[in-house]
Amino acid sequence: MKFICSKSELLNGLQVVSKAVPAKTTMTILECILIDCSQGCIKLTANDMELGIETTVAGMIEEPGIIALDAKIFLEIVRKLPDSDITLSADEKFQTVITCEKAKFNIAAKSGDDFSYLPEIERNDSILISQFTLKEVIRQTIFSIADNDNNRLMTGELFEINGDELKVVSLDGHRISIRKIQLKNSYEPKKVVIPGKTLNEISKILSGETDKDVSIFFTPNHVLFEFDSTTVVSRLIEGEYFRIDQMLSSDYETKMVINKREFLSCIDRATLLVKEGDKKPIIINITDGSMELKINSAIGSMNEQIDIEKSGKDMMIGFNPRFLIDALRVIDDEQITVYLVNPKAPCFIRNDDNSYIYLILPVNFTAA
Repeated sequence: MKFICSKSELLNGLQVVSKAVPAKTTMTILECILIDCSQGCIKLTANDMELGIETTVAGMIEEPGIIALDAKIFLEIVRKLPDSDITLSADEKFQTVITCEKAKFNIAAKSGDDFSYLPEIERNDSILISQFTLKEVIRQTIFSIADNDNNRLMTGELFEINGDELKVVSLDGHRISIRKIQLKNSYEPKKVVIPGKTLNEISKILSGETDKDVSIFFTPNHVLFEFDSTTVVSRLIEGEYFRIDQMLSSDYETKMVINKREFLSCIDRATLLVKEGDKKPIIINITDGSMELKINSAIGSMNEQIDIEKSGKDMMIGFNPRFLIDALRVIDDEQITVYLVNPKAPCFIRNDDNSYIYLILPVNFTAA
């Protein structure tokens, strides 16, 4: 096998597929990136058996062939080569030579025969969404998935399609994030749970351009994302997702409208007094026209007042400040509306058309 390709093109391709190389595995072949030049293009593939990524890079093939190279070594070599054309060649014993200007590396590759190719996905059942929209919807929900495997469903996000609406939901037991998106076309109803890891990696690869689309194909066990020259295949998380509608309520005792930037800045300042891992709540005291935020920790205390528009009852309630910060950071509105029922019930941050809803459970506190 032999091909010539620019460093920038090859490096970009390797950075894309390396996101599917497992950190630890008993199958050493999965620590490799497959280079396939047998079908008239330079195709790179990585697969950890849960997530697989395939991309093509532009270049000139002089001899077709297939080899597998250790991903970490290959990526580091290419990263540190001069910004010029790279020539890669391998003989029948898989001895590989990588040259660029005056630099030359000799490394041993493996046969591509043992590599686990991406599963064949039927491209029948699909939806179309812009790269910008998909990247945004992941950004606006991914922070509230659970980061441990105690409940697998909580480590993924629900993608629910009804007609021309896509609803994306994530939750971790303390909060729920919901985003609703209008799609360009109308589709049959569908519900799947996509692993958070898959969505995280896709959001890093997506260019986020509004005029570029992503095709998403579904099968009973897999989801496939196709965009630019890249294909991402992931297993779905099995099981019935939580009944979110039962957790949402339109009842409230207190409603406040507040400047988002001011609210976020205030909570951000308060967390200066909280050490990493410290579970000190921020206490919010809501009265007519004003909201006082207080935090007490071993380092010190802080309180600050913010002007609000309020209707309903006065209330004092405590929250994990990080949960509020995570939600506020991804809301683009200048003014936000917060709905509260009582100090023990979740608060809701939502807009008028419910295109976003953030539910956050309060925490117990001792009033000073």
